[in-house]
Amino acid sequence: MPAAFFGHGNPMNALEVNRYTQSWRSFGELAPTPRAILVVSAHWYINATAVTAMPRPRTIHDFFGFPQELFDVQYPAPGLPELAEEVSDVVHPTWVGADADSWGIDHGTWSVLTHTFPQADIPVVQLSINANKPLDYHLELGAKLAPLRERGVLIVASGNVVHNLGGLDPALGDGGFAWAERFDTAARELMTVDPTDITRLDAHRDFGYAVPTPDHFIPLLYLAGLAGQQDAATDVLVDGYYFGSLSMTSYTLGLDATVPSEPGSTPSLPPGVPADSSNI
Repeated sequence: MPAAFFGHGNPMNALEVNRYTQSWRSFGELAPTPRAILVVSAHWYINATAVTAMPRPRTIHDFFGFPQELFDVQYPAPGLPELAEEVSDVVHPTWVGADADSWGIDHGTWSVLTHTFPQADIPVVQLSINANKPLDYHLELGAKLAPLRERGVLIVASGNVVHNLGGLDPALGDGGFAWAERFDTAARELMTVDPTDITRLDAHRDFGYAVPTPDHFIPLLYLAGLAGQQDAATDVLVDGYYFGSLSMTSYTLGLDATVPSEPGSTPSLPPGVPADSSNI
């Protein structure tokens, strides 16, 4: 199976048609049908490494201030409880817990899969991001997941390479601040040549601006780990910026999809809600 990192951005993308959502749809159309989808989402960021293990995961609307239409979105994909045991086996001796009832499918997952696999008929399982672990842990854990690709599991990481909600400036539209473009370009140079060096970015001069919190950056490390396991580079699926301080760049591994190159805007934020408080 191929693998991917999607820059998911504003959850309103779940309702929109733009060049980013078109790229996600293109990926789904070109990928072989998976047995299951394992997602590492920026929005399940906890103090443990865990896998959802419920047969019917709930759709989580983990944000506020957005229109009711977004809260009405449901992604009723089944779970696959036995995949939790498979994940635990392939990453041994790393401990992975099984979450039977506390989480589900959050918007970092369903806002993308709504476009990629709109029928919601493929089992979806989420792997949490352990907030207590260093960057190298996540890179190595991503590499350990590689055998699942041979078992029909599509591994998807969902976050944003540059994710500074406090710095969003609507006046910039689809443009990026100079520091955001520098950091995003540095990430691209590594992901398309030697992804295993991606953790070096923590020494980049713009790291503090681009990654004020690590939750949205860490998913990229899982794709980098998978790429390193097969000594391969990744391909850029789509790129761009949102309001200056958020990168929409997405990467694929093992599937070279093409998307429109013309600029395309992402939806606006809800009025009156600070971006860094709406959990986008």
